[in-house]
Parts: sequence; C-alpha cells; structure tokens
Amino acid sequence: MSNTPVSQLSSFYLPVEAQNAPIGIFDSGVGGLTVLQQLKEQLPNESIVYFGDTARLPYGTRSKTEILQFVREILAWMLKQQVKMVIMACNTSSALALEEVQAKFPVPILGIILPGARAAVQQGERIGVIATPATAASNAYQRAVIEIDPTVGVWQVGCPEFVPLIEQNRIHDPYTSQVAQRYLAPLLKQQIDTLIYGCTHYPHLAPVMRSLLPRSVKLVDPAVHVVAAAAQELDLLGLKNTHTALQTRFYVSGCPIQFAQSSVRWLGYTPVVKSVDLTKVINPELPLEFLD
Repeated sequence: MSNTPVSQLSSFYLPVEAQNAPIGIFDSGVGGLTVLQQLKEQLPNESIVYFGDTARLPYGTRSKTEILQFVREILAWMLKQQVKMVIMACNTSSALALEEVQAKFPVPILGIILPGARAAVQQGERIGVIATPATAASNAYQRAVIEIDPTVGVWQVGCPEFVPLIEQNRIHDPYTSQVAQRYLAPLLKQQIDTLIYGCTHYPHLAPVMRSLLPRSVKLVDPAVHVVAAAAQELDLLGLKNTHTALQTRFYVSGCPIQFAQSSVRWLGYTPVVKSVDLTKVINPELPLEFLD
C-alpha cells in the first residue's frame, strides 16, 4: 500500500467518482487470470482492466532492473486508464519492484507475496514454495514467512519451465508432469506440509500438483488472499463499487489473438483483447520521476 495519504491523491489519478473506477490487474501473461477470477468471485461489482505483458514474457528469468522498468511502464499506463487500485498479479514483480513503486505511484498498489505468506503460516509449519527463478532468488517468500513466524521452516524451488508450459497450454502433457516431479522432489524430501504457488500461473497446474503431492499437503493460492486484502483496502478507503461492474477490458503487449485463445479455457469465453505499445501511450502529464 502506498504511503501517500488518501487526501493527497490527485483527482487526475482517482476520478471524481472513484468508487466506479476500475481495478487494474497485471501479469506477464495468463497467470493473472487466477487473480481476475478471484476478484470476480469476491468483488463482483468491481470493474477490471487486465494487462498481460506477453511481449516480454516470461518475467521469471529477467533482471531486477528490467522488471522494475516494465512495472513502471505498466503502472504509468494503468494511471492513464484512471484505475483506483492496482493488483500486481505477478510474484516476480511483487518480489523485485513492489516497495519502490508503492513509494512513487499515487494509487494503492497491492503485491501478492505477503497475503500468500500470511495464509501459509496459518496453515502449516513446513512450507514449500514453487516460484519463478527470480522470485526464488529474491527470497521474498522466505523473508515474509519468517517475519510473520520465525519458527516456521521455508524451502524454495525455482521452476523456470512452468510458465512457458502453461502459456503453451501443455498442462496435461506428460512432460509437464515429469518437470513438476523434478521440481517437487527437494520439497517432498523436506516433508513439507504446505505448498505456496509462488507464481500466479501455477494454480493452473493444480491437477498435476495434486497427482504428485501427498493429500496431507495443503496448497496455498495467494490469488485468493490478495483479493481478500484488496477488499479490506477498498473498504478502508471508501472505494468499494456499489454499482454493476462494467465489462472487463483486456490488453496485452504482444499478440491479442494468442492471448484470447489461451484465455478461453479459464475464462469460459473468448475475450476481446487489444494490443498496447507501452512506449507510445505513456501520458505526457505523468511526472517523469515515475519512470526514472
């Protein structure tokens, strides 16, 4: 959450009728749809603007400098859409860029890691985390869990192949199961009792995970908990929408047709998707320090 007091938030960024303004969600691809689904379930009156940075996917092998620049560009574009809140539906972005952009952008920005860590600590004492290499290397989940309860054990595994396999709709491919078995092996060796999906893409692998994990291992989907945190934040700020939600708007930086086709199996319909070149739509009225 930004430290900027609500009273200082510019009307340019929060429209006069801010309650009716949309919530922005962004991810590198289709992974953030797990957050979108939770938002529709928990906050059905909220309108949504979804952005998938598919031209630069995957984020999990990118450097911190790259991720921070991508996030700044996306947030600047989100402000042009006059969103009232942004949910970073990307663990890599949350791990590497959240605190810095929260301090600069004048809208509430929620990351996904802390809500997921809190939920995991409530459920288990030996916690495994599967994440992108960048998120795992950041130790963001480990730090968050230990800060909440230093007696809890945490083990992390970077999983570079998962996001490309999910984006390619290879969830039920035997190779995906082989890859998952390899990633889970060191966590099972530690006798974990709880597993955090440390990437919003990974809940799409639930059938694979359940087939490989003991029934006693609890699965934590941070998407569920970040939306619950968003609901609390909206209540606190008096920004919860009381009107009917508008149709969700979908945007990508890559191929809109490919994203639409990939999204059908999770949305249940073919979305209308528009392509955005972030380098051409940054609002000239936006203070330059947001992008520096």
